Amino acid sequence: MSAMIRIEAGIWVQVQPAADVPVSTHQDDLRRAAALPQWRADRFLRGRGLLRELLHATAPHLADADVVPDERGQPRLAGYPRAGVSISHSEGQLACALAAGRPVGVDVQHPAHSVGVGLAHRLLRGHAPRVLALPPDEAADAVAWVWTAQEACVKAAGSGLAGRPWTIDVTPGARCGRWGAYRWISLREYSDTPLSCAFGAPREG
Repeated sequence: MSAMIRIEAGIWVQVQPAADVPVSTHQDDLRRAAALPQWRADRFLRGRGLLRELLHATAPHLADADVVPDERGQPRLAGYPRAGVSISHSEGQLACALAAGRPVGVDVQHPAHSVGVGLAHRLLRGHAPRVLALPPDEAADAVAWVWTAQEACVKAAGSGLAGRPWTIDVTPGARCGRWGAYRWISLREYSDTPLSCAFGAPREG
């Protein structure tokens, strides 16, 4: 499945099987990949390739910018501090996001075959008993959707796991919500694989 999704004005998400994404040939991407083990280099270059496809389609003036990590390892477009970008990988599936003038995070996650009681309570807290009562595959799917929303939020905030995504209250089955200054949307109508995007208010300046 491949989809380019317009979330709202200036915010885009693209999701595609990694095998269908050409590797990036951008010189800075190749330079950064050269320092990685082969398996990581291939994943890295496909993630960058998908992001550059999205940039070419929606914001061509950004498409050749270097993608550089910030102090927390989050990707940024060199020379364009107001543009938000995000990339996610999960078991052969890739997703990326672009937001013009605001922070953005995207997360894609293949569900596990089942979910442990401890993990369910950690991620879902008060919602856990209802989800654990479902058949194992349905419970695992519900948990994966919740995790993508939680992870997208901390990516948009730029904090990653340091932002303690498991503490974000996401109601299983919900399609959208808020976490502080960030809104999140689970893209259920576009992706069978759990996929969520979060974004903040427009940046000033």
